[in-house]
This record gives sequence, C-alpha cells and structure tokens, in this order.
Amino acid sequence: MKRKYFDSIKKHLDNKEFTIITGARQIGKTTLLKQIQKELEAENKPVVFLNLDRKNILNRLNDNPENIFDFLPQTESRRIVVLIDEVQYLDDPTNFIKLLYDDFAEKIKIVATGSSAFYIDRSFRDSLAGRKKIFELKTLDFEEFLNFKSEDGLLLELKKLRTGAVKTSIYEAQLWLQLEEYAVYGGYPAVVLDNDKESKKERLYELRDSFLKRDILESGIANEEKFYKLCMILAGQIGNMVNVNELANTLQISNATVENYLFVLQKCFHIELIKPFFKNLRKELVKMPKVYFNDPGLRNALLDSFGKLNIRVDKGALFENLIYRRLSENFPSQKIKYWRTTESNEVDFVIEQQPDEGIALEVKFAETEVKPNKYKIFQNAYPKYPLSFRYWGQNDVLL
Repeated sequence: MKRKYFDSIKKHLDNKEFTIITGARQIGKTTLLKQIQKELEAENKPVVFLNLDRKNILNRLNDNPENIFDFLPQTESRRIVVLIDEVQYLDDPTNFIKLLYDDFAEKIKIVATGSSAFYIDRSFRDSLAGRKKIFELKTLDFEEFLNFKSEDGLLLELKKLRTGAVKTSIYEAQLWLQLEEYAVYGGYPAVVLDNDKESKKERLYELRDSFLKRDILESGIANEEKFYKLCMILAGQIGNMVNVNELANTLQISNATVENYLFVLQKCFHIELIKPFFKNLRKELVKMPKVYFNDPGLRNALLDSFGKLNIRVDKGALFENLIYRRLSENFPSQKIKYWRTTESNEVDFVIEQQPDEGIALEVKFAETEVKPNKYKIFQNAYPKYPLSFRYWGQNDVLL
C-alpha cells in the first residue's frame, strides 16, 4: 500500500533539486523508497538503493562523498536516481548532499530519508537552500488509515462525503467507529495493520520507548528522566497553553532546557506548537503556544490510556487534537493559530487564508456544550473569520 505522498515524490524525481523525505520513525519512509525503486526498475530507469546500515557503504561515503560513484552503474546519458535511507548516519550529511548537488546534480539525483538528527541540524536549512525539496511525512491520516485497513468501501464513502458527491451516507456509523479507533490508537502503519487491541498497545509502548531513547541519544539530551516527564505532562495537556516557566518549575530545570526539549520534540515530529492569533495587541497579547500531538496513539501510550472515547475524561481534548491533525493536512502549520484574550475569551482554531480573512473553529465533544453567544466578542471583532463549531458525531467532522 502506498502513502499519499508517493506520486508527488515520484514526480519530483524529474526536478534538479534533491529530494529529502523526513518524518517520525516507523512511518514507512524506507518502504516508500523501495516502492520508488521497484517502479523505476519496472520503467527500466537507472536507480540504486543504498542502505547506510551497511558499514562498508557508510565508511566509503564518509571517506569521500565522491565514492558514491563506486556503487553506481556506468551510464553515459541518463541521470541515476540514488535512494539513500537514513542519511543522518553519515558524519556530515548536510555537506555530503551539498557537495554532490553542486558538483554532480546533472549526473545523479539523490532521494534521501532523514530522521530527526538530520533535521535538527541547523545548518541543514542554510547550507542546502535551493538545493533540496523537503517532503514531511506524518503518520497515516484517516483516509490512509482506512486504506491500510482494507476498508475500501468506507474509504469510497468518505471521499464521496468530502467531495460533496453525497450529503449523507448509510455507512456513517461505521466511519465513526473507525474514526474512534484512529483517535485512540493513531496512525503508525504497524499499529494500524495489527487487528488485536492488546497487540496494538504493546506496539505503541515499544514505539514510545524506542523513539524517546533514540531522540535522547541523537539530540544529546543529558537528563532522560526529565525529558520523559515533560513528554507525559504535554500529553496530559493537549489543546492547552504551554507555560515554559511553569514547566521549568515543575521539573526543576531551567527555562532554556525546557525550550530545548520542546524544540527536540517538534523536530522529532512528535508535537506541534501553534501560536496565538491577534490584532489588538493590548487585549489579545498571549504569547504562549498551544500543544498538540501529531499522533494520538503515541500520545495515549505516554499516558497509558486506551479507553473508549465516550467514557474518557480527556475525550474533549483528544477530539480537539484530532481536529488539529485534520487541519494540518489542509493548511500550513504556521497558518493554524488560536485566539485568546487577556479576559480568557478563546477560540480553538483560527486559520488565515488571505490577508485579514480566514475561518475559525470551536471544538466541543458534545453538541450540548456549544454556546454560540460566548463567541460574540470574536465574531464582532473578526467578521471576516466566520466561526463554525465541531462536535463528535457531526457530519462536518468527517469532511
């Protein structure tokens, strides 16, 4: 089964820029490279897959980037696609890609996957400017989730609803059951493909522990216990503002250390911090971001919480996180913000689509919790940001 990004990544092979595929571990980056290799071979196009787990290859490329030609076929006219998995294993991956692009971009096209260690490298953005295009893969979205579960009929119904081909569907009850499973266990491919709930949990525990240990190792974090505690605290406050000073006091570490931990968690693709939206600085200046997890399954594993949605005390927060994930699939992350005044008036999501125009969403788990009069202040201040509401069971949520 192919990820949604497959076609756009394959299309980018014709571009001069090198292709960088980033994202959390265990989301299918290696599988995607192998699928590209298989298709190119079927089209009789020159392609080579380099696995940097093989020490002989890694050592040769560390000695000199130009040694890459030792592993490539001899072709006179056609550009060779070189697929490199886990490029961050190189001693200096940024310089490796820069040199090959500057000197050999007409001969080879690099398509490389890179984990957080590569992406955290601040020189990555500067040294490779104009030389690469980044494709950031997340865990499976809900459409991909249904595809991986071979729910072809439900996937077709979902697409009909989303395109407006139908207004309602007799399969909506089944779609909501699948969406609840997605909200509880998330979208890591191995977890989605496992049909046993206990086994799903064990896989998520394993992913949680291995991810955090690798993140700690690769990012040079000294205090493993504090880092893990911060992850658990953030998991318990999705949809809430992140107060760095308060977290530092709770964990007995410096503000700078908390900020570094948050930076690492973002660059490891575990969390997203969204900024406040404001026009009236005096009344609306709230600097703290709100936190969401990119995958609800990993979030729930941190809290060891896999209960049914309707009996959970955190069902509203988990639903809000689900709406954030859907928004992030349709809008750039920097465009997704929240609104809050110094008097604690708040709207969950504000998305600027045009200068001074956009949409706003307020998320409640139950329709009875929706109190439209509470939002008159926002609606009067921002008439060009029409406010709508989302609640569990509402048809619009599936869209």
